Amino acid sequence: MYTTVNENGVLNNYPTEPQVYYAEYPAIWEQRNYVIQGAIAAVFVTTLVLLASAVS
Repeated sequence: MYTTVNENGVLNNYPTEPQVYYAEYPAIWEQRNYVIQGAIAAVFVTTLVLLASAVS
């Protein structure tokens, strides 16, 4: 972190910026895991909606 001082004596603190990098495209097995997680989430949300409608 570095600090600057303006002509009125006010301090300005600036954080250090992280190094920028490009994201990599997910591998086939990572894509498969995302599909499985999405399917489980969809079943979970559907179950919650059906349960809520059955209770009300």
